[in-house]
Amino acid sequence: MTSELLGSIMSRGFMSSQSHGKALIEMARSVIPPLTASRHKGQAGRTAVMGGCKEYTGAPYYAAISALKIGGDVSHVFCAKEAAPVIKSYSPELIVHPILDSSTAVSEISQEWLPRMHSMVIGPGLGRDSQLVNNVKGVLETAKEQELPLVIDADGVYMITHNPAIIRDYKRVILTPNVVEYARLFEAVLGCNPDSKDALDGAIELSKALGGVTIVKKGPEDIITDGTQGMIPNITLSVT
Repeated sequence: MTSELLGSIMSRGFMSSQSHGKALIEMARSVIPPLTASRHKGQAGRTAVMGGCKEYTGAPYYAAISALKIGGDVSHVFCAKEAAPVIKSYSPELIVHPILDSSTAVSEISQEWLPRMHSMVIGPGLGRDSQLVNNVKGVLETAKEQELPLVIDADGVYMITHNPAIIRDYKRVILTPNVVEYARLFEAVLGCNPDSKDALDGAIELSKALGGVTIVKKGPEDIITDGTQGMIPNITLSVT
């Protein structure tokens, strides 16, 4: 869906960052399901967040609670056992599963929970513990088989940097690197520094090299591309 919507925006001839920002607002509004009396809990979106370890508990909370604040119905956090009590204490609205570091995490999440999800966020607060990362890789493979839309951020991007093949050619993924994460990913995939290329052209080239995944590069000016088109939206606009 992301690539189709981005293509629709670009095909309208929007060139300025101001116009790109307005087009993004239109896009966001078009995909938010309307609230009606006939709907029940869960129909407006069930999201899974894969992340949260002993050191990092805030990031998975913010990812999960943000899904609820923009209209989603249910947010699950799959985290390491030590992180669960802390994340639970942040909000009673989140469903927290302390199983991401267990030996049965991949099978339990893949078989019991993924079929219920509409989307998945990978990386916030994940850390770099090998067991956590390997479990997430296993869950990611199942998510791809089920064609789940994925957002990969933070330590998830670090994971992809060391094994880009995990998401290559999977069109239903959005990578959201910051400036440092983007530079690492760029060098790992293209073998050169991103400063050696025009910012927008370089992002498009990186997306192409990854098989057309969507990249949202965060920075003073955000860049969004699906490998065929790119845009630099106006960051001062909001959805309100």
